[in-house]
Amino acid sequence: MQPQPAIFEEHAIRRVYDEATEIWWFSVVDIVQVLTQQADYQAARKYWNKLKERLGKEGSQLVTNCHQLKMTADDGKQRLTDVATAETLLRLVQSVPSPKAEPIKLWLAKVGYERMQEMADPALSLERARETWQKHGRSEKWIRQRMTGQETRNKLTDYWKEHDIKEGEEYAILTNIIHQEWAEVDVKAHKAMKGLKSQNLRDHMSEAELIFTALAELSTRQIAESMDATGMNENEAAAKTGGGIAKKARLELEGKTGRRVVSAENYLPPGKKKLAKK
Repeated sequence: MQPQPAIFEEHAIRRVYDEATEIWWFSVVDIVQVLTQQADYQAARKYWNKLKERLGKEGSQLVTNCHQLKMTADDGKQRLTDVATAETLLRLVQSVPSPKAEPIKLWLAKVGYERMQEMADPALSLERARETWQKHGRSEKWIRQRMTGQETRNKLTDYWKEHDIKEGEEYAILTNIIHQEWAEVDVKAHKAMKGLKSQNLRDHMSEAELIFTALAELSTRQIAESMDATGMNENEAAAKTGGGIAKKARLELEGKTGRRVVSAENYLPPGKKKLAKK
């Protein structure tokens, strides 16, 4: 998952993008703090806890739709935080009397609208991502490779969506199979190797890692298309075969160059790189 704080009237709203489910999750307490106009975060947290308890007793689905994810707290540590989607928060706002209710509803709707725009036109999502990568100092060559890989990924998930693969857990399972096959290390272990926590693994891949990831996903899609793979069993088989093709290419390159493709290199800021090595 990738953290990208959003700004509402100079208030930082923590949010995390779940790559597997392709959903933005927002910190509920951050939204409540804006609504209640509390300067003290702990006061906002207590307000939310009481509201959550009341809604729970009323049998509200709002509480059920909230989840917990690790987010960076004020002390810099990763702590479990109540999160919800923009859609859930739009309904939650109605439970908090506040002069900020309408402005934040409009803001959340805008966030949702931007996501719908990106779903209708993936190029918008890529262009926003390009601007972010440029700000973080990525080279144009790296950005081109990252965007090409994302287009390949989108075509694969489009295929899955149309062939009885459920967004979320099943996407994550298939993605991990592909990664394990080509890299001989799963996604979680690869992130740990790079010292990543909530960061997006692909945003910290080398050019070679991006290329082999794209080759594995391209191969998987074309194999799935050739056999009209439908459902998890058939798409798991396609994922293993597609990942295996990229693995053979990786091993051949490593044999010629004497250099490993899968590496611990990352693009973390210098301070975070030191922490990651500890």
